[in-house]
Amino acid sequence: MQVVGYRARVEDHAAILLAEDGAVTVETLAPGTDLSYRLGERHCAGAVEDATPGTTRAAGDALVHHACEAADAPYCPEHTSRWPCARCTGDCSKPIDACDEAHAVYLAAFAPDTVKVGVTRAWRLETRLREQGADRAAHLRTVADGRIARQVEADIAADIGDRVRVPTKIAGFADTVDEAFWTGLCAEYDPLASYAFEYGLDLADRPLSETLATGTVRGTKGRVAVLENSGSVYAVDLRDLVGYELEDGEADRELQSSLGAFG
Repeated sequence: MQVVGYRARVEDHAAILLAEDGAVTVETLAPGTDLSYRLGERHCAGAVEDATPGTTRAAGDALVHHACEAADAPYCPEHTSRWPCARCTGDCSKPIDACDEAHAVYLAAFAPDTVKVGVTRAWRLETRLREQGADRAAHLRTVADGRIARQVEADIAADIGDRVRVPTKIAGFADTVDEAFWTGLCAEYDPLASYAFEYGLDLADRPLSETLATGTVRGTKGRVAVLENSGSVYAVDLRDLVGYELEDGEADRELQSSLGAFG
């Protein structure tokens, strides 16, 4: 059985996609879920697609997995997809259909005082913010299409940046957003609307970053799962699990322990 994908937390819980003999199952990471897998070899996760291509997929529809034994992980060059908008700054010919939809420009803040600018299709705004695990957010503008949105984003990014790495997000999991920082930022950009998100993690201390699939799920935030194992709390970037073969059983390597494990 191999981890072949993940779903970040949005309205529902995050999940990992597990494949065996071409069939895909979804392991939902709801709070209280007990995971008991050892990590085996890691290689390309291959490709996952709808079992009935050409139709609109609904939740619960079957997925199929095409395996790949290439050593590259999480994906080999053949199975690495490149999103054309990833580094776009608006100097483009609007290469995908979604570019012609109305787009929102937003700020996403992560505790205690990290912020980035981003864009998304207007109807996906709250979904996109939850996918990233934002603590606070501000909707700055809605513009006619993706090209204009990327131009606006590029201007703002020159001052505040447009990326936040997952380790930086994890570092603030036990914190809250600095109110003075956020109030000053909103005063500067005068947003159309602002948002505050809760993820129910209830952490007293920052979780330890680890790659494991053993423990009880405390909750999820974006693409990060928080697991409790032997009295310590761990933050697992779900993307770091993709490509691993899983075996039933507890983790068979020594894990770092939090101070709380010895209390």
